[in-house]
Amino acid sequence: MSEILAVENLKVAFGDFIALNNLSFKLDAGESLAIIGPNGSGKTVLLRALLHVTPYSGTVRWQKNIKIGYVPQKIEADRHLPLNLRNLLEAKSRVLKIKNGVIEKVVKDVGLDRERLRTPIGHLSGGEFQRALIAFALLGEPNVLLLDEPTASIDIPGEEKIYDLIHRLQDEHNITPVVVSHDLHFVYRYATKVLCLNKSEICFGEPQETLTPEALEKIYGPHKYYHHYYHKND
Repeated sequence: MSEILAVENLKVAFGDFIALNNLSFKLDAGESLAIIGPNGSGKTVLLRALLHVTPYSGTVRWQKNIKIGYVPQKIEADRHLPLNLRNLLEAKSRVLKIKNGVIEKVVKDVGLDRERLRTPIGHLSGGEFQRALIAFALLGEPNVLLLDEPTASIDIPGEEKIYDLIHRLQDEHNITPVVVSHDLHFVYRYATKVLCLNKSEICFGEPQETLTPEALEKIYGPHKYYHHYYHKND
């Protein structure tokens, strides 16, 4: 596998407040990276640094000609806004000069039917809206998907479907997903690498070897890391 991302000595500070410090890791194309840590640990800040929209010091080096799709944690959609899913996707398609027919393809890829294209954005369910955001990110055929807690507002059955979707997109489209998640079930089941943050790097490596009880306690504190806990022997 070829190296798709190298981060070296990354630091993000907002005045005197240090959001991330001394962070280094590498990721190969085709891997799946999960980023975990408590609230305020710098997970979203890291994604914004990877997108080069937040100032930082250190190095963020992407493979040449990489295309990145980004799925934010949350977008407030006004239920009265006269904007449907097709309108949203067509707006990005015009900017990217994407050919006709791609919208239907990405909608199908994320498991939405054509009827949802006519549905006002504010009337989509939580799971449908999250799939819509993933479809939006897929326009332009990205090599990498950055997803910031993609199941934050979805119930547990819906979480499973979104994580299965991410894994399927990885397999079918050769996409490298980078997923911020609090769900250790996802981390153990799908991630090939896990990055543990608490404003600095706590641990990095393969989940089964890296997420020891000692490491999890260091990240979250004692007895506070059992959200959908999954063990390889279960």
